[in-house]
Amino acid sequence: MKIAVFCVGNKLMLDDGIGPAVYDELSAYEFSSDVELFDVGCMSMDYLNAVQAFDLIITVDALDGTGGEPGTIFRFEPDDMAPRPFGAQSLHDLKLSDLFETAKLLGYQAQGVCLGMQVANAEPAELTVGLTPRVSEKLNDLVDCVLAELVRVGQVIRLRETGQQVAPGWHHTSVSA
Repeated sequence: MKIAVFCVGNKLMLDDGIGPAVYDELSAYEFSSDVELFDVGCMSMDYLNAVQAFDLIITVDALDGTGGEPGTIFRFEPDDMAPRPFGAQSLHDLKLSDLFETAKLLGYQAQGVCLGMQVANAEPAELTVGLTPRVSEKLNDLVDCVLAELVRVGQVIRLRETGQQVAPGWHHTSVSA
């Protein structure tokens, strides 16, 4: 199974940088050649061909308007995202559901999962690198969710530093700590 992990977001916009922060944390791991990590910035239709090239696409993104507390993690499949009653599920113009809907029209088929985190501040008054404290505190939990999704589908993942294999119940420790 070919798997892509799309880490979506803008590092210059506080909590919108949650995807790139997860991407940085995932650099502590070794993945099989069947898994590719992407820091996609603000996702666009440029990634449409990836839907054809991969069997599973895991997208990590900042969410707003969910009603959850900042740092709350949500898991959606593409078909589940569009009908959500809350505001902007993703902070980006192209949502995972849009990408998969377009791919279906072109005859591409891939499974998709979106792991998103409710943000505290996605629109800082000034360009600001870093996450707000409440979101930063939950970053490792979001990394754990990505790793769990990969383990769930049978991927072997090892901590780069020690070679220790990630297994159910694994808890990520920040590489920036």
